[in-house]
Amino acid sequence: MKAVYLEEGAVSRGDISLEPITSIVETKVFDNTTEDDKFEHIGDAEAVFTNKVIFDEKTFERLPNLKYVGVCATGYNVIDLDAARKRGIVVTNVPAYSTESVAQLAWGFILECAGHISSHNESVHNGDWIKSETFCYWLTPAMELAGKTLGIVGYGNIGRRMAEIAAAFKMNVKIYTAHPEKYIKDGTAGAERTSDALSDASSMSFVSLEELLSESDIISLHCPMTKDTDKMINAGSISKMKDGCILINVSRGGLVDEDALAAALKSGKLAAAAVDVVSAEPMKEDNPLLTAPNIIITPHIGWASVEARTRLISTIADNFKAFLNGSPVNVVS
Repeated sequence: MKAVYLEEGAVSRGDISLEPITSIVETKVFDNTTEDDKFEHIGDAEAVFTNKVIFDEKTFERLPNLKYVGVCATGYNVIDLDAARKRGIVVTNVPAYSTESVAQLAWGFILECAGHISSHNESVHNGDWIKSETFCYWLTPAMELAGKTLGIVGYGNIGRRMAEIAAAFKMNVKIYTAHPEKYIKDGTAGAERTSDALSDASSMSFVSLEELLSESDIISLHCPMTKDTDKMINAGSISKMKDGCILINVSRGGLVDEDALAAALKSGKLAAAAVDVVSAEPMKEDNPLLTAPNIIITPHIGWASVEARTRLISTIADNFKAFLNGSPVNVVS
């Protein structure tokens, strides 16, 4: 069987080996693949390992040899699953490999937005503390997290980890998920604790999206990109948020109407935002967030710790071994 790995450059800068994959199948490895060269790169391969390359109906039509698509990520919205099923092509993904890393970045964003650490560090290095007449000063007052409300949109692995960490900060937690019944015990209104750590939380409850928007001091997005979640953060939903709310997005850029977010930051409706994802990646020169105030933007690095990428490659290999053995796992098609 011939295989191709289409985007090695997205998973390794020489610090992660693809050997777990290449040791089990003849694999042609490309640093990057675009829409212009994807058919040339894939050729007559029967197995493809991919991240962001689009596999739609027309793509599958031109790849009659294809039997397996290993998505090198948790999200698989770039794959037309109906088209894959129709052709008997198995599609797998890698769930939960980056939970700790993504939650860590989200909390790094929250702590930066609440404490303004980097701007004060820059101020000190610019000599402002040396010139100060008092022993301390602040450019913008810090916000204490204890007692504040964190709204978590989406309650998968990362959303649950966010709630656990919020408990350590003694925050109130409000959760919006499409299927709250999965987490509610005995039909009661109270949320089932997902960990002993949550017992220290001031409160935790599943609520409507409207209640979450109106009562949260910080809102963090942790849901997949679907037709229902496309631009769920827009001018209308932002208008329901508290004045001075902070928005965090480490999920998918398409969840946010970027023009509306930029306008809310410029008007002061939102105090700050931090995003690791944007609607089109790599980021476009005319993205309105680039000129918005009080926003932190990182280049989709939440998943990219060495530990997470090592787990990713290991699971990709395990998925493919299971497929070759006739008992595929992590199948999304």
